Amino acid sequence: MTVPAPIVAPSILAADFARLAEEVHAVESTADWLHVDVMDNHFVPNLTIGLPVVQSLLAVTALPFDVHLMIEDPRRWAPSYADAGAYNVTFHAEACDNPVSLAKDLRSAGAKAGLAIDRDTPIEPYLDLLPSFDTLLIMTIKAGFGGQRFIPELLDKVRAARRHADAGHLELRIEVDGGIAADTIEQAAVAGADAFVAGTAVYAAADPATAVTQLRQLAQRAVPRA
Repeated sequence: MTVPAPIVAPSILAADFARLAEEVHAVESTADWLHVDVMDNHFVPNLTIGLPVVQSLLAVTALPFDVHLMIEDPRRWAPSYADAGAYNVTFHAEACDNPVSLAKDLRSAGAKAGLAIDRDTPIEPYLDLLPSFDTLLIMTIKAGFGGQRFIPELLDKVRAARRHADAGHLELRIEVDGGIAADTIEQAAVAGADAFVAGTAVYAAADPATAVTQLRQLAQRAVPRA
């Protein structure tokens, strides 16, 4: 198994929404990406932030934005996040009838393209699409709410994706999202994940920046790295 150096992406879903810019600055020194959960109250039963907030936050930090669109009709909105300057724009396989076409549009707009797989979605139908993507986000909870308990059985999807990526020599980040913390990140790393979304584990910590560093160290120790 070939796994690149780990990326830790704090999720601002767990931050104080009244102090978002400050919360972003709190992890700037140690975070690799900033994870932004966009929910529309249709694809998932929660409503969070949208493009205007993302544009405002992009103006106050140099952190690469990892935008996770949990929305219906991502073709309508995803390119706008790429145009705004998001580094990586991920949309759900369950919400898009032509993922490869949208991935091409995102790449043309200057962003990395990500495909997300929700808790109850088999990964096998999407493995052959992975050469068209830069990131595969595997939910380790049910998409839609923060603070849920990590589901270790979902790491079987990570293992399958890692085998497929290694066999095809793909340049692909395998990201996990949901319940990632000090007691779960090593399991996910051993399974083959190399990008880790952490919300509560970072923003509920006394020192969010230190929490990010500690999570990365745990992931690094779990498996040999390329």
